[in-house]
Amino acid sequence: MKVEHILPADIERRSMEIIEEELGDIILPPDEKDIIKRVVHTTADFDYVRNLRFSPGAVRRGLEALKRGCTIVTDTNMACMGISAPGLNKLGAGKVCYMADSDVAQAAREQGTTRAQASMDKAAKLTGPLIIAVGNAPTALLRLKELIESGRINPDLIIAVPVGFVNVVYAKEEIMKAGVPYITALGRKGGSNVAAAICNALIYTLTRQS
Repeated sequence: MKVEHILPADIERRSMEIIEEELGDIILPPDEKDIIKRVVHTTADFDYVRNLRFSPGAVRRGLEALKRGCTIVTDTNMACMGISAPGLNKLGAGKVCYMADSDVAQAAREQGTTRAQASMDKAAKLTGPLIIAVGNAPTALLRLKELIESGRINPDLIIAVPVGFVNVVYAKEEIMKAGVPYITALGRKGGSNVAAAICNALIYTLTRQS
């Protein structure tokens, strides 16, 4: 293997070319392709080609929410920081993470729940279009389903990609039954970086960044 001499500005473009080459004869749905490729680019893990799942119309719903200036709610500050602020600014959209908020910590203590669950309760008070991006906490997804079923929240899109071993698979399966558009990663894989990558792929589709 030889070293490729590539300018820093061209590394991402070359990475996407390599991903395209390694996909070979695999044909990805046109509306899902950019998202899948960006997740592979972020993780260097081609398993996501097989395990990312999209509900019908999920990509369209996410794009429409962004066009309408939605708020993206994340379950970690890492995911929130990883989502393109310049892209969101161009779209008049925003991003928030409530995990470090004192009122969320207090609510979690009083209710005997996790901060992730309490942060979803706080998100339910938001108005306007909403994308929920969960990359860490399966309890956030389980609480989301309860909030959806009780009519307290109705996200335009849920990005359900928590990573880990405890309740992760179950939470993803439950959110797929919640009756709202979703993008999820089957099994144990996921993470805050994956959640941010999916958000960015949607943003870049509209802002034509690369």
